[in-house]
Amino acid sequence: MGEEGGGRSCGTTKELQKLKQQAMEYYRENDVPRRLEELLNSTFYLQPADVYGHLEANYFSKLAKPPTIYKIVGKNVLDGLGLPTLQVETFCTIQNFPKNICSVVISTHFEVHESAVPELAEAEEAERASAVSTAVHWVNGPITQELQGLAPTDQVAVDHLLRIFFANKVQEDMERKELEKSLEDSTVPTPLPLIPPPSPPPPTKKKGQKQGRKDIITEKPIQPAEPVEPVLCGSMAIGAVSLAVAKTSAILGNNPLYLNIALLRHNQKQPSTLTVPLLMVTLVSCGKSSPGKLNLMKEVICVPHPELTTKQGVEMLMEIQKNIIKIIETPPPPKAENKKGQDGGKRGQQQITGKMSHLGCLTINYDTIEQPLLLLQGICANLGLELGTNLHLAINCAGHELMDYSKGKYEVMMGTYKSAAEMVDLYVDLINRYPSIIALIDPFRKEDSEEWDSIYNALGSKCYIIAETASKSISKLLEHGNINIPKSNGLIIKHTNQTTMSDLVEITNLADSKKHIIFGSTEGESSDDSLVDLAVGLGVRFIKLGGLSRGERVTKYNRLLTIEEELVQSGTLGFNEEHIFFYFNEEAEKAAEAPEAEPLEPTFPTKVVEEPAKTQASSA
Repeated sequence: MGEEGGGRSCGTTKELQKLKQQAMEYYRENDVPRRLEELLNSTFYLQPADVYGHLEANYFSKLAKPPTIYKIVGKNVLDGLGLPTLQVETFCTIQNFPKNICSVVISTHFEVHESAVPELAEAEEAERASAVSTAVHWVNGPITQELQGLAPTDQVAVDHLLRIFFANKVQEDMERKELEKSLEDSTVPTPLPLIPPPSPPPPTKKKGQKQGRKDIITEKPIQPAEPVEPVLCGSMAIGAVSLAVAKTSAILGNNPLYLNIALLRHNQKQPSTLTVPLLMVTLVSCGKSSPGKLNLMKEVICVPHPELTTKQGVEMLMEIQKNIIKIIETPPPPKAENKKGQDGGKRGQQQITGKMSHLGCLTINYDTIEQPLLLLQGICANLGLELGTNLHLAINCAGHELMDYSKGKYEVMMGTYKSAAEMVDLYVDLINRYPSIIALIDPFRKEDSEEWDSIYNALGSKCYIIAETASKSISKLLEHGNINIPKSNGLIIKHTNQTTMSDLVEITNLADSKKHIIFGSTEGESSDDSLVDLAVGLGVRFIKLGGLSRGERVTKYNRLLTIEEELVQSGTLGFNEEHIFFYFNEEAEKAAEAPEAEPLEPTFPTKVVEEPAKTQASSA
């Protein structure tokens, strides 16, 4: 019995000794004894009140392995209009345990049609649901598998994998469509050849008819609408995951998202200052869906003077909006009656009605181009403000919505049609009469390239000619490397679909010094405010968020105000310059690229050369 017990004791001792040896080797390999000795010595001299808090926060956490992506979760949620969109949550492995870090919501690319045909509305609803469902499947399945174990701080590597994943999905979609087409062609019976009917005799020329008379009368036909740029179902998963990873990296590094984006753009070198983009705030909408006759002004936008802070600009525009609401709620004066009892009222005395649109501004029933401009002029005068000094105006014309293809003309007002050439004259006259307008967004369809050239040459030296819907998607712009179609000096970019953080940086760098970048929101926004951080981090000139109403839009304005306060407190707030218009013709651009050429001077501050710019345009 004793021998057996002694044998067990000896075996236990050997096993224990072996375990001790393994423990010593393990700790020595990880340099634990030396680090513990240093830690205990430094802690004794510091003598912090919270010993264990000091050990965890200031020492052990720094020695831990960096966080890695554990999983990414996609969910179907609702946006600000109650429509489905995609939410993405990120989980990271931190000190051996998975933790939920953040979530983001991406807005869809779908436009909001307030008076759409029921069949079209149902089709778009089904397309949206399919897009979100596919995106959720991608995020929860293959994308999580692709990114698992990666460091969220390596944004470039994450975006590279997302691009490869998306390219493979595009290829799969093309192959699927080709297969469907081949199967469809194989099932369709080949028709028997038919004997063509004899060709009719050439028409006889009438006596006295002059050749070419019809060509003189017929107007130049319009270019047919280009096919809508295809969007791969589920592509929003790429943009959402890229944004979620960027936000995760910022949170783990205790940095605001805008600083992480700025570091990404400047090759991880922190800029000394950051500027808050200038506001483009929509106050009035008089577009196709408005109850009045006016169609041309989908958005009448106010741009506060660059010297004003964001807070000052928002406060000023809130006062203007309050006055607009007050005018709408005030009944018009009673119309005078003539001797026969008939109304003798003048134009402008009709009741102005308005409703809140999905853009966060008031949709008003105006009938002429001048009415909304005169409304704002009058309100500014009452508030002691001056258009063209304290603030400027921009007009979103939404040219693609105005075209009546049956007539081949733009319907600027109900029953008033103008050709593309006539629209150029209309815009030039409008800017000459209202010089406080410094931007026209989508004045034409993208197909009317000649008119884009004409209006750019006529107004480009004193007005921003901006492409939004008329431009291609960011992916296509980067693919072609050409941002000069249509000809403009401003470009609105949005974070939608497959656009990654790296794509946003690349398009900003591509457009820098050639065009002003406006970071825009979509028509159906969510309550996520990340796009404000993106705009600040990228250093864009303007930010266009819609109106000052609706929660999903006000949230973003609040975020902008918060960022401005943070930059002021840190002493890193930069200042915006006066409005500058980039105006180059083809010859000037080529001359600028030549090494021996003198540098061109593309700047035209509005407060200095507004009148000289008019003279230059008229003399040209």
